[in-house]
Amino acid sequence: MTRTSSLPRSFQNLAWSNLAAQSAEQLSLAAVPLVAVLALGAGPGEIGFLAAVQTLPFLLVSMPMGLLADRMSRRRLMVWAEGLRAVSLLVLLAMVFASKLSIGWLAVLGFLGAVGTVGFSVAAPALVPALVPREALATANGRLELARSAAFTAGPALAGALVAWAGASAAFVLAAVLSAAAVALLLRLSEAPRAPSAGRHPLLEVRDGARFVWQHEMLRPMLMTGAVFNISWFVLQAGYVPYAVRVLGLGAQAVGFTLAMYGAGMVVGALLTPRVVARLPFGRAIQVGPTVAVLAAATMAATLVVPTATLAALSFFLFGAGPMVWVITSTTLRQSVTAATMLGRVSAVFLTINAGARPIGAALGGMVGAAWGEPACLLLALAGFGLQAAIIFASRIATLHRLPVPAV
Repeated sequence: MTRTSSLPRSFQNLAWSNLAAQSAEQLSLAAVPLVAVLALGAGPGEIGFLAAVQTLPFLLVSMPMGLLADRMSRRRLMVWAEGLRAVSLLVLLAMVFASKLSIGWLAVLGFLGAVGTVGFSVAAPALVPALVPREALATANGRLELARSAAFTAGPALAGALVAWAGASAAFVLAAVLSAAAVALLLRLSEAPRAPSAGRHPLLEVRDGARFVWQHEMLRPMLMTGAVFNISWFVLQAGYVPYAVRVLGLGAQAVGFTLAMYGAGMVVGALLTPRVVARLPFGRAIQVGPTVAVLAAATMAATLVVPTATLAALSFFLFGAGPMVWVITSTTLRQSVTAATMLGRVSAVFLTINAGARPIGAALGGMVGAAWGEPACLLLALAGFGLQAAIIFASRIATLHRLPVPAV
């Protein structure tokens, strides 16, 4: 197994840039609703509007960004994408200092920052195979996901502390500095030149990427598994907080603790994945994530019988740890079976479908919870997680002993 410290210097620059970019994103995502409520008096409607606007780019621009990632330098695309986020944060900071901030401007600047996030998210996994040897892909992807997990865990708490202690400007200053640092690290990254694309019509190239994913015997079940997982996860999310308060009798602090265990699980999962990949046939390693997700959903459903915060916290920990193994191993497999000239579009297809599944799950969870109560959300989510595991267990992926021969 390749040690993280032995990964090439160019990847090290990418990894540190990823940590800075992910931290900037999580800081700003956590700080914006806090500022909206505390400084602008926003209510649930405005907060929901801001959240919707910040997720919209994942549906609207993932495929165009994927096409750009296959047509131009991926490093350059990431520089421009992260630069856009840095500029949006600087403008936001200027408005805070000038007392000109409004819900409308938060939405516009949040949208622009999310466009930068999409560009970075599409290009980064497409760039990794060009920076590290094939046998180090799982280790490299684990390093990137560990950074995301750390940012996901620490970002909201740090944003809340900064807003409380030093005001909104402090959180945005730190986010802007981190985003600028990510750009500086990307500029130090060296990327081997690629042959120019054939210059076909953009829609035809996007179609080729989507067709390749759907017709591939391993990418299609991975795509379906991810979509069902995200629908089930957001069904659970829609019902959990009211369920925790009304049925489990948890207060705000206890609910926050159970939710925080998700981030802790992500960190543990990212740290354990290299060992899982080293000790199991690759197909079995991929199955770990969906299997643990079923166990996590069953643990949450068990609170219907034994209503304790301990079981809820354990459930969220498992939801963080197991699916993190899935993210790293499935990304590694996707990179291995996809030609370098199509990696951007294939990454964009997965990002678009996963993002599109989330509002479907949230809406479904809301309707089921309203009609039959929050416990029904937990049982529906359990059924969904069982389905996503069944999809991956029934696929050819289950027979893989090692990574397939790289795509040409």
